[in-house]
Amino acid sequence: MKTRVAVAQMKPTLGNVDKNLEIAEAIIEKAQINEADLLVFPELALTGYYLRDMVPVVAMHDEHAVISKMLEHSRSMSIAFGYVEESADNRFYNSALYLEDGRIVHRHRKVYLPTYGMFDELRYFAPGESVSAFDTKFGRIGMLICEDVWHLSTGCILSADGANIMIHLASSPARGMKAKERLDIYDTWENLNRTYASSFCCYVIFANRVGCEDGLTFWGGSEVIDPDCKVAAKAQYLDEELLVVDIDPEKVRRARMYTPVRRDEKILLTLRELQRIAVREKLAYGE
Repeated sequence: MKTRVAVAQMKPTLGNVDKNLEIAEAIIEKAQINEADLLVFPELALTGYYLRDMVPVVAMHDEHAVISKMLEHSRSMSIAFGYVEESADNRFYNSALYLEDGRIVHRHRKVYLPTYGMFDELRYFAPGESVSAFDTKFGRIGMLICEDVWHLSTGCILSADGANIMIHLASSPARGMKAKERLDIYDTWENLNRTYASSFCCYVIFANRVGCEDGLTFWGGSEVIDPDCKVAAKAQYLDEELLVVDIDPEKVRRARMYTPVRRDEKILLTLRELQRIAVREKLAYGE
């Protein structure tokens, strides 16, 4: 049975949670009109990205009124979105929630916090400490947030954990001009998404935002890649859009029959070799 996926290429307002909830609810209404089964928002969709000292102000716990409203909306369709989470011990995380039938099914906390160049996330957020897939009505899904995707180990973990769909939530700023009107970052992300889809024989749902914040321009280009590494749907660059496409689990099955790399993966060998390397690194650096 096919699943209708909607990807919200939105333009959040920096630091204005109430306004961003209004934007999200308008998108949810459009997704309902399009009879979407699953709606995916970008990284930090409810807060904006370049928050810095605003992080504690916009952070939300599970009982926050905005989370409650999103949970209510998830009774009509499953929803994945990014936000700033405040944990019970008052740590702040760049997190994503997957909601289904009015409940929190899964929470992913961004593991790899970029702190180089224009990025300064580790100063404001605590890093997540787990990567795992989870069961949904559409099969087993994994979620990663932006920089997590650049570390291919995360995809290997999700694949080994049984993910048939990988959701990549991003707030990726434009950088690197390759040619007129074409940025390096377009190719980098598109190559990453295709690498995941082809290597793990899964669907990849990439939700990237648009808009500007403090001199940063977010480029969009959201897309859905099928297990054959073909573009199932592609949003425009730089402008808002609701991308809607049907995905078919039978394509995952066929891809894995044709190219059974997941079946033949040697997890214990990988674990053994990584343990060997970890011991060597510990001896070398004393960590």
